[in-house]
Amino acid sequence: MPTTTWNRHHILSVSDFTTDEYNAVLQTAASFREVLSRRTKKVPTLQGQVVANLFFEPSTRTRSSFEIAAKRLSADTLNFAAATSSMTKGETILDTAKTYLAMGTDIMVIRHKEAGVPQAIAQEMDRLGEKVSVLNAGDGQHEHPSQALLDLSTICSLINPEKPRIELLAGKKIAIVGDILHSRVARSNIWSLTASGAEVHLAAPPTLLPKFFAEYLQGTANAERLFIHWQLEPALENADFVMTLRLQKERMTAHLLPSLREYHQLFGITRNRLKACKSNVKVLHPGPVNRGVEISSDLMDDPEFSLIQDQVTSGVAVRMALLYFIGGGRG
Repeated sequence: MPTTTWNRHHILSVSDFTTDEYNAVLQTAASFREVLSRRTKKVPTLQGQVVANLFFEPSTRTRSSFEIAAKRLSADTLNFAAATSSMTKGETILDTAKTYLAMGTDIMVIRHKEAGVPQAIAQEMDRLGEKVSVLNAGDGQHEHPSQALLDLSTICSLINPEKPRIELLAGKKIAIVGDILHSRVARSNIWSLTASGAEVHLAAPPTLLPKFFAEYLQGTANAERLFIHWQLEPALENADFVMTLRLQKERMTAHLLPSLREYHQLFGITRNRLKACKSNVKVLHPGPVNRGVEISSDLMDDPEFSLIQDQVTSGVAVRMALLYFIGGGRG
């Protein structure tokens, strides 16, 4: 494990991550990736601790990934589902969190459809003087830190499996294509990828990529590395990596697209469209995928181009690293 000192009690955003913190996560995840390749895929790091997955909205990959990560670290896990909880009887979110606190929870992994809920729970735990750590597993249209970190791990580990680090992305061109407006994944990746020295090119129809994204990093040292395009071709030209995002129809409160067919014709990622990119371009998608909409089905399943399954695998190792750090690991 790296010897970097970790002082972050909660993980709510990557917007203020330092280079050392990014690299500590990447290198610790690489160590855990080796653990996951063993016959016995378990270490006693968090033995005796309780990790509660409080997911107030549906999830497959993130929830399962955190659960497996906690179990691989020998923690006990509690899983919350809003539909079968006392929230249906009027219990508040903070009272639910306090209930899990009373059960001896050490780490709370929070997902909610509203931005700021993980932060509110973290503030309440701090106010109560509790040592409980809170990890944001996705909050509304704010951030999804662990997804950005696993994307970073997937890319950096591809470039250098032995020593993944953010410096490897300096000067790389990364296109993020799709529903930028509703995507917390895009927002977190903008922070992490520009902090790595990469050029990030956002591409989507104007209805899914408002002008304010051009000023998303305004006032920061990384602002000059962010570009927006309302056509796909400039974003893909000579790109090293292409990340395509799901159209989040459940979050769309207005008619933002003429049709899914037209969207695919203009912004769908296909084998033919990748000809504009670097010859060794790789494609990512955080999932779940609408096949034939954001990305063609054949391309999604092609290991020559697709890193989608690698992202899922990286997710377990990265979330092990995050739980390790806020659970008391110091390298």
